[in-house]
Amino acid sequence: MRQLGKYALVRKLGEGSTATVWLAHDPFAKRDVAIKLIDPKVLHDEMQGRVYRRLLSNEASLAGKLVHPHIAQIYDAVVSEEQSYIVMEYVAGGTLEQYCSPDNLLPLDRLVEIIFKCTRALDYAFRLGITHRDIKPANILLAESLDEAMRGDIKISDFGAAIQASNRTQTQVSGVGSPAYMSPQQVRETELNHQTDIYSLGVVMYQLLAGRLPFQAANNFAMVYQICNVDPPPPSSFRREVPPNLDAVVARAMHKDLDARYATWEVFSHDLAQAFRNSQLASRKQVFPDSEKFETLRQLPFFDEFSDVEIWEVVRFSRWDQVAPGTVIMKDGEIGDFFCFLTDGELRVAKKERTLSMLAPGDCVGEMAVIGRSDHLRGADVIAQTTAKVVTISGAGLRNASDTCRMHFYQAFLEVLAGRLSQANIRLSAD
Repeated sequence: MRQLGKYALVRKLGEGSTATVWLAHDPFAKRDVAIKLIDPKVLHDEMQGRVYRRLLSNEASLAGKLVHPHIAQIYDAVVSEEQSYIVMEYVAGGTLEQYCSPDNLLPLDRLVEIIFKCTRALDYAFRLGITHRDIKPANILLAESLDEAMRGDIKISDFGAAIQASNRTQTQVSGVGSPAYMSPQQVRETELNHQTDIYSLGVVMYQLLAGRLPFQAANNFAMVYQICNVDPPPPSSFRREVPPNLDAVVARAMHKDLDARYATWEVFSHDLAQAFRNSQLASRKQVFPDSEKFETLRQLPFFDEFSDVEIWEVVRFSRWDQVAPGTVIMKDGEIGDFFCFLTDGELRVAKKERTLSMLAPGDCVGEMAVIGRSDHLRGADVIAQTTAKVVTISGAGLRNASDTCRMHFYQAFLEVLAGRLSQANIRLSAD
């Protein structure tokens, strides 16, 4: 087996004009990795070498900085005259390129889910002062194999062309990026911010919806003219089931005028999450898409102090159910090791048929079962009064959460308990 530094090369994953990507094994970290090995001829070329050394150094500087569930991590980098390569997280499912042709398009709900996760990952990078600048289907990876592509996660990769706000001496590298996905500002080589990534992600969304790029041109000059001067037909022109609200999201993301384009990733994310509430996308009524889970938790006051990364963590270890009226969520006298949040509907808390309180969306119930050190007996029944959406978190899930996530839960629990004590005091004083 061939060696590259400490890494054992397993097999070639892909090859381009400037680099080869290998599946490799890191014997020290005991994990598979992907290694992007730059062709030495590229680096020895006077013009290309200068550009690619800068790109390599740029990507290498991000090692360990971008820690997000939807960004492929950079573990290591070597930049030298003899060998230059980047060691990255191995993501097994291939790229989104396979879903950009009319004969192999993703279902609308899955597609919107992917773009939503991209918006959250790029917002995270933006908050660290990083603009990707080369968003395209080839740089969005599927975490699962092709057979499992209808579920699971994505990872954004290849931050070599990124602009970092922390690097005041950094200049844009002219000619870097894929022209078909560039914003009008990028092709004109004007000053860029996160809105150029918003435009590029809009182009990716258009291509995944329509099975074609928004602009068709014989050469880059014609492509640049169209990007700057022509409005493309809506995706629904090529795919009838695309609803008007998705046409509108793409149009706003790709607007040529910065003032009319999405100004923030949050607004872009919100519009995508709203799309799931459209009846044309509600093909799985009992399945809650991750975008809806994220948006729901993000809006609950309980999670105000949680970072986006921690919210994604909660999404992964929580269970989401829609329950019918009369469903018993918790039973008086039973041992429980879970707690719940109500996100929609109404729950009744009762003791021996006597109503103690009514719970509204945003309320938490049953947390004492996981705060205590020993098994906790439920002190009341909790029953659905209406059709309700309930988020359940097990004690085991919370105990296995990251330290910061668990700390924020316990801080929020204290605020909940303090609020209940305050309300109890008010009621006692009124009596």
